[in-house]
Amino acid sequence: MTRSISTLGDVTGSYDVILCDVWGVLHNGIDAFPLAGEALTAAREKGLTVVLITNSPRPAIGVIPQLRAIGVPDTAYDRIVTSGDVTRTLIAAGPKKVFLLGPERDMPLFDGLDVTVVSADEADCVVCTGFFDDEVETPEDYRDMLTAFVARKVPFICANPDLVVERGHRIIPCAGAVAAFYTALGGETRIAGKPHSPIYEATLAAAREARGEFDKSRVLAIGDGMPTDVKGAIDAGLDLLYISGGIHAADYATNNVTDEARLKLFLDREKVAPQFWMHRLA
Repeated sequence: MTRSISTLGDVTGSYDVILCDVWGVLHNGIDAFPLAGEALTAAREKGLTVVLITNSPRPAIGVIPQLRAIGVPDTAYDRIVTSGDVTRTLIAAGPKKVFLLGPERDMPLFDGLDVTVVSADEADCVVCTGFFDDEVETPEDYRDMLTAFVARKVPFICANPDLVVERGHRIIPCAGAVAAFYTALGGETRIAGKPHSPIYEATLAAAREARGEFDKSRVLAIGDGMPTDVKGAIDAGLDLLYISGGIHAADYATNNVTDEARLKLFLDREKVAPQFWMHRLA
């Protein structure tokens, strides 16, 4: 049974480490959720170690100023591990002529790597960080380009496995949606971010670096995305606090209030049973 809790403090006594999702839990891409930052700060003050685990395609060093600009306090976390961090390992191990499918601002993903960014026609590898314009585009807009890559057996490295994110009060598609489309077209995809194991291994290693050894039973994951946060935590054998007010809220919430009966039906349909749930982290 998934238990409803009122505050994160209701359960922090059972844990030493928190692995917390970022987008959808700490902010919506435009505004920070102040109570969430306060909750993590309070957990750290009690002695817990907090590592943010995000599918951002940017390396952690580029996420920190973004969080500050949105209003997430530095006191809310000890470390950050991003999908971009672990994806760099995939890029380094892949073909050296890469095409960036995503905005120019994501070029720092390649800093220090022995790769050359080339045109689509020259590329031996695609690295997808998102859409060129996620305000208007869908994966279908890339059908011709992706079909040509599939015909050439070009591997597709996805730096952000999220299918969608919440931006303000809208749902915006992410690189994971393009990766799913590439797979459907018959292409090979390579992914290291949530829900895949490399990012969880890296995040647990960062937690050990921050506090020393701990038992995995004393780790709590927090997230709002079924295919990423929830699946990733379950596959990693971690307890989970599900934030119901995130990207799936339309399935069971009205006027920003979660209907517990509808939530239970949703979780049953998804065949998952997080240990705890809250509408928003507080």
